[in-house]
Amino acid sequence: MITNIQYIIDNNGSKLSVILPFSEWQKMKLDYQKLQNKLEVLQGIHESMNEVNEAKGTGEKLQTLTDFLNES
Repeated sequence: MITNIQYIIDNNGSKLSVILPFSEWQKMKLDYQKLQNKLEVLQGIHESMNEVNEAKGTGEKLQTLTDFLNES
């Protein structure tokens, strides 16, 4: 839970910046990195599914998982 949040405001009372404890910032940053990694994986899966669907439409033969693993 975030505590001790402070705001920097302009003359009109609009919030410009937020000041929060460094430990909270680190947690938020870690959570953001985890979400970015998850998004990257999901986008890769999405692109792969599009590639499979496209190959099905053209009759193109795709590499099998076994062949892919044996490449390395």
